[in-house]
Amino acid sequence: MSTIGYDSWAVDLAEVGAVYPFQGSEVLMVILGVAFWIGWHRIQFVREGKHLEAAKHVGDEEKIHKLLEKY
Repeated sequence: MSTIGYDSWAVDLAEVGAVYPFQGSEVLMVILGVAFWIGWHRIQFVREGKHLEAAKHVGDEEKIHKLLEKY
């Protein structure tokens, strides 16, 4: 199956041209990837912070403080 009209890759690739889609947009793809990566970590940081804050207040706080002072 050929999308560029060649039956064999046994040719000079310099004359073929683009051999993969979106050629020339690598810098844009890297910028988008890094932005997504940083955004994902920011979202996870905020969500986990809320979860940990909620986990702090589970149970009887007075009983927990007494047990901690005991040791």
